[in-house]
Parts: sequence; structure tokens; C-alpha cells
Amino acid sequence: MDRMTAMETFVTVVDAGSFSAAARQLKLGQPAISKSIAQLEAHLGARLLLRSTRGLTPTDAGQRFYEHARRAIDEADQAEQVVRESSDGLSGRLRISAAVTFARLHVLPALKTFLDQHPNLSIDIILDDRSIDLLEQGVDVALRMGTLDDSTMTARRILRGRRLVVGTPRYFEEAGIPATPAELSRHQAIVYSRRGGGESWSFSRNDGVEVAVAVSGRVSVSAAEGMRTAVLGHMGLAVASEWMFSPELADGTVQAVLTEWTLPPIDVWAVFPSGRMATTKARAFVAFVEHLFDGQGGRTSLSA
Repeated sequence: MDRMTAMETFVTVVDAGSFSAAARQLKLGQPAISKSIAQLEAHLGARLLLRSTRGLTPTDAGQRFYEHARRAIDEADQAEQVVRESSDGLSGRLRISAAVTFARLHVLPALKTFLDQHPNLSIDIILDDRSIDLLEQGVDVALRMGTLDDSTMTARRILRGRRLVVGTPRYFEEAGIPATPAELSRHQAIVYSRRGGGESWSFSRNDGVEVAVAVSGRVSVSAAEGMRTAVLGHMGLAVASEWMFSPELADGTVQAVLTEWTLPPIDVWAVFPSGRMATTKARAFVAFVEHLFDGQGGRTSLSA
């Protein structure tokens, strides 16, 4: 029995949830998968998987073996990658997940530079504002915004950006420019339910004054692209990350108001699959994204 192959087969079975799904991923017959797991269990002298009508579940011993096997496989992959990259640079395929608007405005336009630097590298990008399962989707690194929901994830904050109250000149001409946060309650607010603070916005000022404002509006959206469209369509004002409207803030299509007040910042995180070592490719990509903002106030700023 080839122990490394058996471990890789076992890890794939656990990740896939069934022998048949693992067989498809490994392009092997299901009997070969079953035989490999049986041989591994016999070699270890322990049951690794519990089989039921609902699928496969690791035993306690199987879960411990899975965690160690996953680390061993990742370390072996990393060792091979280091050798390859020492002579050939980054190669293979890098799979990334990123929020739609952030990627469209800031990552995708610069991606050719990264690809030109690494001609043997291919990239898959999953554009989704939701927090997808990185292991299930085979993602090497995800760029996520705001507060992370899962404290067990391996993550590193790479950027911090301001939030602003923004709207178009046409909207402010029709509705007036708010002079204080309290006046926002009389405005049409575009409510971003996912990461924009919902219907309660908290402000602070340098003199220590803090204000919480409840807002409302006729439009509520669950994706950043929807917020952009609603604001640019003069439907209301919004609390938004500065990067979300950086082109429009630069050319005056969108204006920021109440700039003497501060809203809680928004963080951009590089998130890696739990229990796995970050690949050299993933680390290089994260460094590239950080570098994109070096000329805009440093790595902790997302200024326009």
C-alpha cells in the first residue's frame, strides 16, 4: 500500500462525502476507492469511516487521522511547489474567491500584471458576495469584507478602508445635503443588508461625540452591485466602503457628505482554508493585492 496515496484518497473521500464523489474527483472506479480505504483501515487497525444511508462520517479516530493526513499532504504539496518555483516561478492553477464589486473595480483590472509576472500560472476566480465553503469549492484564498463570521478560519487582515455617506449630486440637489447625522432620518437610504450596517448607522467625531442613527428607505439590497446601481440611479444616499465608489468619488459622479464624522471602518481579509497551509501561490496573490494599494495611503488604507 502506498501510504501517501491512501491518505490522499481518504482525505478526498471525507471532503467529498461519499465514495462515488471521491471516485469522480480522482477519476478512479468506486471499487478502487473502497479497496484503498479498506486497506488503510486494516493497516491502521482502526475504523476510520462510519457508513450510513446519509453518507460517510469519520469516526473519532478517522477525524484525528484526517486532520494529520491533511497537514501531511499540504506540507508535501508545499515542498514540491517550493522546488518547482525555485526554477520555474509560480505555476499551476490558483483558485480565488472574492466579493463581486471589489474584484471588478480593483482586482480584475490589475490581474494581467500578476499573470504577466507568472506566465505559468492560471487563475480561477469565484465572484460571490457570500461566504462560500473554501474546502468544498477548492479555493486557495478568499478576499472577504467586514467582520468574519467564523472565528476558526485562518485569516489575515490585509487592508482597512473608510466608510462614507455617499450620494449623487442630483440626489442631494433634490433632497438636500444633511448637515448632521440626525438629519439622515429624513432621507431616502439605500439599505445594504449584508455588510453595510443595515438600518442603524453609528457615527463618531474627533471631540468624542457618538451618535447612532436609524435610517429607512424604499430600496434595500443584499449585494454591493445593487447598492452601486441604486445610488448611481439617484434613488438615495448610502453608507458605503470608500473602495465601492472610488472611481465615482474621484470624478465627482458621487459625493461624500458628513465627512467630519467617522463611521466604523471595513476590513478586507485574506482567508485560507481551515487546517491547510497557505500555498506560495496564494501568498503571492495576497501580496499583490496589498501592493495595489501601497500608493494610496499604505497597506491599511483603501483611499480613493
